[in-house]
Amino acid sequence: MKAMIINNFSAILGAKLLKITKISKDTGISRTTLTGLYYKRSQHISFDVLDKLCKYLDCEVGDIFKYEERS
Repeated sequence: MKAMIINNFSAILGAKLLKITKISKDTGISRTTLTGLYYKRSQHISFDVLDKLCKYLDCEVGDIFKYEERS
């Protein structure tokens, strides 16, 4: 079985009707970082960014990222 991390960042933004530009301005997180997360191009994320996103989006880490095993 193969394990993988599922990134739900773009789905959360869509559900909350949020734009990357607004999140960047409100949190200080760079647009480059947010765009990488949105388009699932990022290979890592800092705890500082994750903390800011969870506070801003009023969610848990598990809402943004899920661990899933695939066969």
